[in-house]
Amino acid sequence: MKKIIVLFIFFSLPAILFAQEKKIKEIEAAVEELKAALVSGNRQALEVITMQQLSYGHSSGVIEDRAQFIEKLVSGQSDFVTINTSQQTITVSGNTALVRHRLDAQINDNGKSGEVHLLVLLVWRKSGRQWKLLARQAVKAPQL
Repeated sequence: MKKIIVLFIFFSLPAILFAQEKKIKEIEAAVEELKAALVSGNRQALEVITMQQLSYGHSSGVIEDRAQFIEKLVSGQSDFVTINTSQQTITVSGNTALVRHRLDAQINDNGKSGEVHLLVLLVWRKSGRQWKLLARQAVKAPQL
C-alpha cells in the first residue's frame, strides 16, 4: 500500500507543478495586458481586465472603484506614458493570485509630465478562463 501511495505522489507531482506554472504564465500575461491597458487608456481593454468589484488604491491614499479608475484613465486625468515593472513575485492560491512588483512610470496627468516610483500589490481572481484584477494598492517606492 505504501508503494502505491508513493508511486501516486511521484507521478502526480509533475502534473501539479505544470498546472501551477501554467497559472503563473497566465497571470504574467494578465499583468502585461493590464500595463498595456493603463498606457493606452482604452476603456474596453480596462473593462475586460478588471472585475466589477475593483478596489484601486493609490499611493496618495485615494481609493477608487472600477468606474472611477477607468474614467480617470480614459479622460487623461491619469495618463501613463510608459510603465516598467521589476522585482515581480507571484503567489497563487486556488483561483486567487497576489502579484507584487516595483512600478516605475512616466506620466502625463492632466498634461503635466512627471514620473512615479511605486511598490504595488495586485490581487487577481480567475473569472471563467481569464484572470481579472480585483484589487490594487500602491505605496511610494524608495528611489533606486
